[in-house]
Amino acid sequence: MGMLAAFMVPHPPLIVPKVGRGEEKKIQKTIDAYGEIARRIGALAPETIVVISPHQTMYADYFHISPGSGAKGDFGQFRAAAVRIEAPYDTAFVKELCLRADARNLPAGTQGERDGRLDHGTMVPLYFVNQHFRGYRLVRIGLSGLPLAMHYALGRCIQETAEALGRRTVVIASGDLSHRLKADGPYGYQKEGPEYDKQVMDAMGRGAFGELLDFSEDFCSKAGECGHRSFVMMSGALDKMQVTPERLSYEGPFGVGYGICAYTPA
Repeated sequence: MGMLAAFMVPHPPLIVPKVGRGEEKKIQKTIDAYGEIARRIGALAPETIVVISPHQTMYADYFHISPGSGAKGDFGQFRAAAVRIEAPYDTAFVKELCLRADARNLPAGTQGERDGRLDHGTMVPLYFVNQHFRGYRLVRIGLSGLPLAMHYALGRCIQETAEALGRRTVVIASGDLSHRLKADGPYGYQKEGPEYDKQVMDAMGRGAFGELLDFSEDFCSKAGECGHRSFVMMSGALDKMQVTPERLSYEGPFGVGYGICAYTPA
């Protein structure tokens, strides 16, 4: 069956009620949009969910793909240890993905895991998905310091793997936008912050994935972005597919941009 859908989502821990303790209500549009995509994923009932996370193990020159039979984690570092997420891994998908990456001379694999626990960039999306569907296996992929084109190429390998195995697959690109939208935000204000968010949401809202490759490293760095490489890799997973793009929400009340978009292959 292959690719069923792909989604661009943020991962603010406070969106989880036991973490936010009321603060999450300030990003209600984001919560509502998250609920919508979780319902869609539940209706699609994918066999495999691929989560691309900036908070996975990350190397400058290597894409880390989580090894083993599964993983679990909790929100203990955010004062909510009672909120736990656990998922089995799709080991066959991981093996095939590594083979296809190797065939493209992409440095990707399961070596060098520093922490086997699920990261919050993975757990926040799964927190919502699990409210509607749990019958999936997970593939968890980290980013790297390698060029954007190589992230796109690994995304193409995701698509090829899903097709080769006949897996009903959903890809979730986890990543916040700029962290520099407000002076009282976590990293202060930079004019590139709002500019970045406007440009990314415009491109992603239109499904103009090629435009993501034109963003300079300097511009992205000044904007304090988090998920650009995640979005690029997801774009590669939709390579040469006709998709219907939907911009579901955008907010940034805490000085960090949160954007949600959905992509449905024709």
